[in-house]
Amino acid sequence: MPVKVILDTNFLLIPGQFGVDIFSEIRRICDFSHEICILDRTVDELRGIIALQKGRDKAAASLALQLVKSENARILDSKTAIFKNVDKIILEIACREKVVVATQDKLLKSGLAKLKTRVIVLRQKKYLKLEE
Repeated sequence: MPVKVILDTNFLLIPGQFGVDIFSEIRRICDFSHEICILDRTVDELRGIIALQKGRDKAAASLALQLVKSENARILDSKTAIFKNVDKIILEIACREKVVVATQDKLLKSGLAKLKTRVIVLRQKKYLKLEE
């Protein structure tokens, strides 16, 4: 069974902000069977950025949605979750099952470290690294 690699919102903005192909990088560093996943609320957050922001952030969010679609990322239903916060939902999923989370969020990384969940991060604004 493939391991879910859950991408959070800020991580999906990396291609538009830094020009890094996060999907080919994930394939490079994840030498195990995996499936790219995002929460439905992450899609909502990206749409919100497109609606409310201007310039680079809007363009980065628009590119993120296009990439999610072209890469056939699995959209995880989180509408029924008790928690409203996307990060808390990701932590809840990490409590229940073995996943890898791609994020730049310091607070989320800290919570994931306590759960001993592996994290994918951007290094030197150029490449991704899977932290154990």
